[in-house]
Amino acid sequence: MSNKLPKEAYGGVSGKDYVPYITDKSKKGANIPVLIIGIVLSTVFAASTAYSGMKSGLTVAAGIPGAIIGSMFVGVFAKDKGILGKNIIQGMSSGGESVASGLIFVLPAIILIGSDLTFLEGLTTGVAGSLFGIGCSSLVYNYLIIEEHGKLMYPESMAISETLVASQGGGDAIKYMGIGFGISGIINVLTGSFLNVINNVMTYLGTPFYKWKFSLEVNPLLLGIGFIVGLEVSLTMFAGSILSNFAVAPLIGYFSDMAREGMFIWNDPAVAINTMDVNAISGSYVKYIGAGMMLCGGIIGAIKLIPTIVVSIRETLSAKKGNNEDDKGSSSEILILTGGIIVGLIAAYLVSQSITMAAVAIIVSFILSFLFVIVSGRLTGTIGTSNLPVSGMTIASLVILTLVFVMSGWTGLADNKSLLLFAGFMVTAISVAGGYCQSQKVTYIIGGSKKEMQNSFVLASIVGVAVVCGTIVVLSSQLAITGADAPFALPQANLMSTLTSGIMSGNLPWVMVIAGVVMALVLFMLNLPIMTVAIGFYLPISTTSIILVGALVRLFIEKTAKNDLEREAKVSNGISLSSGLVAGGSIIGLIGIILQVSGVITPKVPTGFAASNSMALLLLVILVIATTIPIAFAKVKNNED
Repeated sequence: MSNKLPKEAYGGVSGKDYVPYITDKSKKGANIPVLIIGIVLSTVFAASTAYSGMKSGLTVAAGIPGAIIGSMFVGVFAKDKGILGKNIIQGMSSGGESVASGLIFVLPAIILIGSDLTFLEGLTTGVAGSLFGIGCSSLVYNYLIIEEHGKLMYPESMAISETLVASQGGGDAIKYMGIGFGISGIINVLTGSFLNVINNVMTYLGTPFYKWKFSLEVNPLLLGIGFIVGLEVSLTMFAGSILSNFAVAPLIGYFSDMAREGMFIWNDPAVAINTMDVNAISGSYVKYIGAGMMLCGGIIGAIKLIPTIVVSIRETLSAKKGNNEDDKGSSSEILILTGGIIVGLIAAYLVSQSITMAAVAIIVSFILSFLFVIVSGRLTGTIGTSNLPVSGMTIASLVILTLVFVMSGWTGLADNKSLLLFAGFMVTAISVAGGYCQSQKVTYIIGGSKKEMQNSFVLASIVGVAVVCGTIVVLSSQLAITGADAPFALPQANLMSTLTSGIMSGNLPWVMVIAGVVMALVLFMLNLPIMTVAIGFYLPISTTSIILVGALVRLFIEKTAKNDLEREAKVSNGISLSSGLVAGGSIIGLIGIILQVSGVITPKVPTGFAASNSMALLLLVILVIATTIPIAFAKVKNNED
């Protein structure tokens, strides 16, 4: 059998005439070993995505890593299932990751507003959102996957499909993922993520006259993310950090020094304005400018989606049902969607304890979720899930729902918590829809069973919801820590909590927010990526700087390659190694924090050289060398057909 997809996989024929890679419809991909492997990987990717996303504000799609790892495990435990089994596993991996990519935007915000989140509340809203997103996506499957074949390219789906059919399957990719996992695991055990025996953050502060801050966290997870997202995204984010730390913060500091005695920070009466250091300036003022930038970017992104919404709904309504036998099992689609609606209604009353609020909020949530689920599926076909503007769609939905709450008089702390849980339903539906459509496109290209993927994705999503909610509840004490020393950046969750609590209470520094909106409008007029700059503006510079280092490592790898073939192979190996860095950093870091919180281990306080900036710099050099040498100087096999 060929180790390449047929050229028709990329278009040139109508969807109903496409002949998939596997033509034998009697073959199935799921059995007990495959499902067990899928559940394990969905658990791993849900936990690691939750941790890395809350740490950096960025997530990494699990489809390709899931395909690589799945290839290895299928070869050992379910060899007879072959490529169809690998496909089920990559889909389940994506299911766990998709749930986490959505829930981490909102659920931690409940903790940030000073409320408590229970496991049951998170579980019901997350499961309802997952089922609703999958059910709605299944109803438009024929249009998005078959009728638009060759028009909606699903770039990441095609990359996953190529990975699955490649003869080398795992091979070098597994090796490099293992190297990355080992590097990341060792460094995380030594640093604050686990034992805290050596310092991994270098920090430099400006003079009282010019209050700037530069810091860099030597974190393999973040370096791996930088390698994966590349120089353009990383540099754009870092530009946002430069703007906030070297322009806006010093400017505010310059004028705050002139404040008279007796004037205090608007949200902290214990700190006088004329005594603010750079951390106080950033926490009380600069971050609200970043919030305004992200709010404006999200609204602009939502407005841009209006034509897509209109086209998607029109084409969906006019699409005909396919003739494929596997596409006629619409009863399961209706069952899943009905389940999402029923669980959503139960969750609505559970979180609101009010029939009126539950009815109003869930109807608005259903309508907004349905619209953006269709948009999510279509955009996934254009740009993939890694670049899916989930935050923009969520912000637009949340602002609309917040205004409904305010007009209804629901503005208390308990109401704010309920609002965020409804937002959790919406963001989960949006995020899961993208991952589901991407996985179904792979199934269509490979020749697997749509119904098998649908059922296994539902299972993985439910597992993912449980894992993410459990992770957030366990880490709640860590997530509640704010300020410069907070262990988790939580950029999206901070934004959600800031917007909802500020709008509801009326106690929002609107001058700062409006300034951010104006800056975002300037970026829009210059045709610059608003949300990427805004996230960099909002995130600690310690995060964006190490992400930039990862991108520079990739640039070095690309520049030292002798030809295009070698460059492609080395970058592919680098992405595998970076996936290992992310997985190792997420999993080991998560285990370390859980052990710290539970009191099993007591982290030490570094002293002497181990606590210095020089130690962090030395660790950075070791990390860069350890990640660069295995990729740059390894011999590359020339695999040509």
